[in-house]
Amino acid sequence: MLTTATNDFLPNTPQNLGHTRNPHTNEVQVVPEVARSLQCLGTRWCIVGDHNYGEGSSREHAALEPRFLGGVAVIARSFARIHETNLKKQGMLPLTFDDPADYVRVAEGDRITLLGVEDGEFQPGKQVVMRVEPRQGKAWEASLNHSYHPGQIAWLRAGSALNHIKATMLQK
Repeated sequence: MLTTATNDFLPNTPQNLGHTRNPHTNEVQVVPEVARSLQCLGTRWCIVGDHNYGEGSSREHAALEPRFLGGVAVIARSFARIHETNLKKQGMLPLTFDDPADYVRVAEGDRITLLGVEDGEFQPGKQVVMRVEPRQGKAWEASLNHSYHPGQIAWLRAGSALNHIKATMLQK
């Protein structure tokens, strides 16, 4: 998962490909190790990506692996065409910045909270608010867009499209 991704917060060197900083230890590690560590600690996490997120990847695994390791959302300037739907099918929450310039405001160590995704609040056409609490400085908010329709929201609530189908079949 993200083993060849570049991290804007680390020097752009071959040694740093696929690495990120563990927010609990401040150690730089490969992304899957950090994700597993956060999952074991019960810390929900998200990915913040640039333009055309998911392009060129093995899209099904690129959607499955973050969910498997405890990820809940991918927030990007834009998504590769099919990847956004694959994220939805896997129970991940793909969101795009309403103002793409907000991407550059996110800093290493920021704590992100997504507002408006609780039951009943998350609706087609209704934006999600990203509240960002920096390590230093004042908290700020950004509007995020999604492309869910009512049937896909059921996938999110069930944890994936397959979980939803299974639950539906068991009810019959």
